[in-house]
Amino acid sequence: MTRITLAVLALLSLAPASEPAPVVYRIAAQEARQGIASDGTYIYVVDNSRIGKYRIVDGARMAGWAGGSARFPHLNSCTVSGRELVCAASNYPSLPQASSVEFFDLKSLDHSRSHSFGITEGSLTVIDRHAGYWWAIFAQYGAKGGDPGKDNRWTQLVKLDDAFRPLQRWTFPNELLERMEPMSASGASWTRDGRLAVSGHDLPEIYLVALPEAGTTLRLETIVPVATHGQAIDWDPRRPGHLWSISRPERTAVQSDLSRWLAP
Repeated sequence: MTRITLAVLALLSLAPASEPAPVVYRIAAQEARQGIASDGTYIYVVDNSRIGKYRIVDGARMAGWAGGSARFPHLNSCTVSGRELVCAASNYPSLPQASSVEFFDLKSLDHSRSHSFGITEGSLTVIDRHAGYWWAIFAQYGAKGGDPGKDNRWTQLVKLDDAFRPLQRWTFPNELLERMEPMSASGASWTRDGRLAVSGHDLPEIYLVALPEAGTTLRLETIVPVATHGQAIDWDPRRPGHLWSISRPERTAVQSDLSRWLAP
């Protein structure tokens, strides 16, 4: 193949397909404003200072938690780790930006503990567990809630140890950030094939990125069209290739089948 042909093929791989990933489930959830997590049996739907627990098989609401906006102004994405629901939290849109990780009992949704990052270089929008480490996204914005003089190019993926100490950092590629402007990454969850699925704030797209072999910038591999418009996401651990997201206008949790875009 010529270099021109290879370049064209690379561009085509980044162009989203015309049809969104098939929707498998829709579950009405009053908390569907910020994001969602799943353990395969239940989904945990997140609002700024509320969480609802719903049974997947019939959509029944099993439990709820409300923490108050003064103490919990902005919960973002969550993930299930062992018997805990682990959530990224920030003071968005207040400045200076400050962030924490909040832990909840998976059964009762009682708040159990907290880890404070204090003032941070961005708002913590994502916390996820993968390959024995914590992974966080600290988002910057070219709009409300962003540090003066900065935009979403200052957003970082950070690898953390068990004590939440930073080990490595990566930036996001410009072609991804341009699609999110002026906002940033709202959600992310690691795939079974070792890539990171990233969601923005508004567009109905999922971005599959990979760690680079060298350098500091993540590699954008694929753009997947989906039926929902941004916010936090999570893979269903019992249904490979199935991703949970939310529809804010409909207050609905949505599961989509992304299997065709992933390695078997």
